[in-house]
Amino acid sequence: MPIAVVDGIATRYEVAGSGPPLLMFSPGGFDSSLESWRTVGIYRRLRLLDHLTEKFTCVTFDRRESGRSGGRLERISWADYVRQGVGLLDHLGIERAHLMGGCVGCSTAAALAVAHPERVLSMVLYSPAGGVKYRMKQHERFRHHLGHADEHGLAEVVSLVRGSDAGFTKDPRVGPWAHVIRADPGFADAYARTDPDRYRTAVTGMARLLFDRDTVPGAEPEDLLGLDVPALIVPGQDTSHAPSAARYLQECLPVNEYWDVPVAEQTEESAPARVLEFLGRVP
Repeated sequence: MPIAVVDGIATRYEVAGSGPPLLMFSPGGFDSSLESWRTVGIYRRLRLLDHLTEKFTCVTFDRRESGRSGGRLERISWADYVRQGVGLLDHLGIERAHLMGGCVGCSTAAALAVAHPERVLSMVLYSPAGGVKYRMKQHERFRHHLGHADEHGLAEVVSLVRGSDAGFTKDPRVGPWAHVIRADPGFADAYARTDPDRYRTAVTGMARLLFDRDTVPGAEPEDLLGLDVPALIVPGQDTSHAPSAARYLQECLPVNEYWDVPVAEQTEESAPARVLEFLGRVP
């Protein structure tokens, strides 16, 4: 698969299908790879990507620090994820695109729409991650990692990562840079030598910036309230994708449609058809 250097970071991506461009922000938390659209939970069951490529040019990619994309050891914010998405559009010569987010990808999609509304035709926010328990789980994941790093040291974290194929979502001990450590020996060596205090500052700052609210993180509510980008919102139904998260987006986004269908009743026939029908009506 092709690699683009975006914001100084290697980004693995794939372009499939034909028609208007649809930039897709993958589900999967800190393991948000382009494969997630075909391997993770509801997206695997609904085969959304396969159906969308019938009418749209779908651009999928590994989020930085995920899959086979690269990364940097720094305090990461939603703005960094937005830069990756916009940079990929620039690399592909796409002036305006539809956006689709799955799970945590909804946060970046909405944040990109707020930062660059002139680049966005519409957005589909499918099963947005958010809610009180979601925030609590994310902060606990970071605390677990820092506790392990404090006790054992970053060199041991590198050894742990190399002896496992787990990512941060599955095993908090390995930390948010596990995929990059595994793929890039130079990065791994520099990571192992990082000053522990500087590392703790970066990681605690990252947790604070990314998961600072009990709704959907990413874009500020006042900015969403002023956004005129059409949105289709599809709720989730568990502790990481609370229905309240989708309702929050419905409340904040002035131009939206809310597909109020329980997750168990979303089928391979109904879900892709609803998404395609919405996207097809956007000029």
